[in-house]
Amino acid sequence: MQLLPIYFLDLFYYLWVKHLFYLLFKLGSALYLYFQPLGGGEVSLYLPLLGFNMFFYLTVKLTCPSAFPAVHLHLQKGENIPPPAKYGGRHTVTLIPGDGIGPELLNHVREVFRFSCVPVDFEVVHVNSAVETEDDINNAITAIRRNGVALKGNIETKHTMAPSVKSRNNLLRTSLDLYANVMHCQSLPGVQTRHKNIDIMIIRENTEGEYSSLEHESVSGVVESLKIITRNNSLRIADYAFRLAREKGRRRVTAVHKANIMKLGDGLFLQCCREVASGYPDITFDSMIVDNTTMQLVSKPQQFDVMVMPNLYGNVVSNVCAGLVGGPGLVPGANYGRDYAVFETATRNTGKSIADRNIANPTAMLLASCMMLDHLKLYDHASSIRNAILTTMNETRLHTADIGGQGTTSEVVQSIMRFIQSKGQLITEL
Repeated sequence: MQLLPIYFLDLFYYLWVKHLFYLLFKLGSALYLYFQPLGGGEVSLYLPLLGFNMFFYLTVKLTCPSAFPAVHLHLQKGENIPPPAKYGGRHTVTLIPGDGIGPELLNHVREVFRFSCVPVDFEVVHVNSAVETEDDINNAITAIRRNGVALKGNIETKHTMAPSVKSRNNLLRTSLDLYANVMHCQSLPGVQTRHKNIDIMIIRENTEGEYSSLEHESVSGVVESLKIITRNNSLRIADYAFRLAREKGRRRVTAVHKANIMKLGDGLFLQCCREVASGYPDITFDSMIVDNTTMQLVSKPQQFDVMVMPNLYGNVVSNVCAGLVGGPGLVPGANYGRDYAVFETATRNTGKSIADRNIANPTAMLLASCMMLDHLKLYDHASSIRNAILTTMNETRLHTADIGGQGTTSEVVQSIMRFIQSKGQLITEL
């Protein structure tokens, strides 16, 4: 019984510090007690050691914070930290082929990765969009939780299925709390478009709004569909947009809304954006109603820099912006949460009409894979593949039919690998 207070002190110190100095504390205590015969003063033996260790830990922590990296750094400000490499520096990534052109494009990604000796192993998880059970998507979510990162094709959502069947893409994003969808729309010199010099970053709230999947039929012929806007999630996505703008050296953030009609829902979102903007005096903030935004985008897109918006508006605006720079086959996208990241094409099209015809544009999916490599801190591999893609697009000008060319998917991929080979990167046999 005399040792019981010691165990409580011991447990408190472990829970508070969780660090190397706990081991030092234990070692010192053991040595002290080894040379000191046990009596009625066990607690008095532990207290000086406990106090010394606490004092030493706080002193070093305050004078040299880098000496003890915080255990919960990845929880701060919603920052997403990539999972560490395993098995000799290799990463395991969940790969979800999806529907339509997804499987063939992801096969080309794997082909380029093997050729370039990228240290990534894929765990393939198939999701069948034709069945109503959620077993497949739950398996995919479990795999992403295990690996931390995923690369996916779009999973078809059929509106003819029962109302109880939820979008698999939406389930994945909400289950993993992938709250920020990021899309970078940028003009490519080798692609002919009406507008030039477009460089827009779109930040879309990814987990609520009209995508909350909450609807019901009040009486026969009357359906209510709920749009959910919360203060916490609005502040979170606004802060993400401003932090990203500062990190990328951007000057302006525009909030897109419809607060003139939805005064409470979109009004709350706009209010949260204004609150966050006050903490970033170096970045200009403005707002624009969503219908005017679409008109301004197709008439003068160069006026926009970073745009942040709720879920549905993000879907509309991202598709408009993709069209401005050449179409859905060119623009990659990413979904970030606190703990996980999922990469895919920006506009989330299945492309069923051109599946298995070797004419799909592989650019967007390959660029999404480069974003994934950046997230995994494999910067050299990401840069090598990205440079090869952009050279093929802008200098070689080997284009698929969607942007006016006659090249096949395979020809474009082969051209990309030949460029990688010409630069002397570590490769396997072509």
